[in-house]
Amino acid sequence: MPKLVVFDMDGVLVDAESSWVHVHRHFGVNNDHSLYAYLRGEIDDLEFIRRDITLWTRKNPDITSEMIRDVLSDVSMMPGAEDVVRALRERGYKTAIASAGIDLLAERIAAELHMDHYLANGLVADDRGRLSGEGVLRVRLMDKGDAVKTLIKMAGASKKGTTSIGNSRYDISMFKASGFGIAFAPSDDEIARAADAVVRDKDLKGILEIIT
Repeated sequence: MPKLVVFDMDGVLVDAESSWVHVHRHFGVNNDHSLYAYLRGEIDDLEFIRRDITLWTRKNPDITSEMIRDVLSDVSMMPGAEDVVRALRERGYKTAIASAGIDLLAERIAAELHMDHYLANGLVADDRGRLSGEGVLRVRLMDKGDAVKTLIKMAGASKKGTTSIGNSRYDISMFKASGFGIAFAPSDDEIARAADAVVRDKDLKGILEIIT
């Protein structure tokens, strides 16, 4: 049975706090109001996604998925990402992304790093590529553990043989669905306390000393 390493994307595989926020900043908009409503339980994940997309379409009603892909093209890899995924592959591990971020970025990162699987949230577009305003929910921000469980099945792995890597309190459920959890460059104390190991430097190669 293969061993699996599941990475969060934003703040872990890429050096950006959030792929959604990266796009918001490009358009000069802010989603704090929706974030607080989501955290208070007033809206669900899909409505959160819809409201984020609406911020963009208000700026440009004809915005397309390719435009969003282009905005995300300048998001850079986290230092050490290529080395880590290559080393894990050489050691016989399968690798995957579980992210509540945007799948257009996850698709690129997974392809560039030659990863086995990815799950992230999508944007619905019409036949001309123009965003409809609807989203595709695959990973719930507050329960990424469900995505990890799905990836374990996809990879033919086991919970015990799975390591998850995250950077914020939103990734704690990933640890619970895995046999081992690593907090990478933790953004809060909660994720560090929940982890089996912590790597504080923003260089992913530090996890290779932990994963054998």
